[in-house]
Amino acid sequence: MVEHLTKETFIEKIFDFQSEKEWNYKGTLPCVIDFYADWCGPCKQIAPVLEELATEYKDKVNIYKINTEEQQELSSAFGVRSIPSILFVPAEGQPQMAAGALPKSGFEDAFKDIFKI
Repeated sequence: MVEHLTKETFIEKIFDFQSEKEWNYKGTLPCVIDFYADWCGPCKQIAPVLEELATEYKDKVNIYKINTEEQQELSSAFGVRSIPSILFVPAEGQPQMAAGALPKSGFEDAFKDIFKI
């Protein structure tokens, strides 16, 4: 199931961007973070895809969502200028941002390329 993050849960589960300068992912599984807004059409299109992926890749990839309207500090910390913006966070290494709505195959390709699964 897709989990919605607040600034507090992001700091706890992903990265403490307020006190750490260097990227230091706190999770053990790779994750996908969808920066979205409720009014965004493309965001609504990928929501069921993310739910499907959360089920299919359970125990392999964590999938999170961040509402850019409610979590503006997080959005600006990651330079989100358009939505949806998708952040792919490997268990080790640097995260990669993708802009725009991806089809399911696009997410699966990214899981292979970035997460090696």
